[in-house]
Amino acid sequence: MFHKEGYKIISVTLVLFLGINVASYVAIQNNEWQIAVFVLTLAFLILILQFFRNPKRKTNINDNTVVAPVDGKVVVIEEVFEKEHFNDKRLQVSVFMSPINVHVTRHPINGEVIFSKYHPGKYLVAWHPKASEENERTTVVVKNNLIEVLYRQIAGALAKRIVNYATEGEKVTQGSDSGFIKFGSRVDVFLPLGTELNVTLNQKVKGGESVIANL
Repeated sequence: MFHKEGYKIISVTLVLFLGINVASYVAIQNNEWQIAVFVLTLAFLILILQFFRNPKRKTNINDNTVVAPVDGKVVVIEEVFEKEHFNDKRLQVSVFMSPINVHVTRHPINGEVIFSKYHPGKYLVAWHPKASEENERTTVVVKNNLIEVLYRQIAGALAKRIVNYATEGEKVTQGSDSGFIKFGSRVDVFLPLGTELNVTLNQKVKGGESVIANL
């Protein structure tokens, strides 16, 4: 139900929730104040639990499709020059995640990880035009017999940690766990020009389930 990246934070939050409410019960004689403390701490606990939730996703594994790597809203569809790996023009599809989205990153295709690199950087808001080049980020490229897909996890103003599990030479399955971004951000996907897209701007997608492109 919950992602492993949240186990420590969830445990600490539970301890704080119990400790604060026990202290409130002992130290505060006013019932209304006790209820207020309980409601506030419960709301914070629920926020933490929902952020680290990891719902099971049923991926229809298909070599002829590219699935969304994360939950969120499609905010960019454009041709760009990708200079880190391909050094040519690519079709970029960007998905923005709000703090209430599931933040698990999933592999968009089957194949082999041929490139995986972490870049330290800034924490500009995720929709900033320079975020994909200046923010903290990780770049992963997966290749199979049909396509080579690059996807980039990008930290935002609230996201202070990117977790990337992809290692070069690893064989991965479409829809499987590739990483985690803590507290909101975005993921850019770079596809060959001419790829048939299955999404439009402002469309909401689900990681591991929504097909963003057909090959």
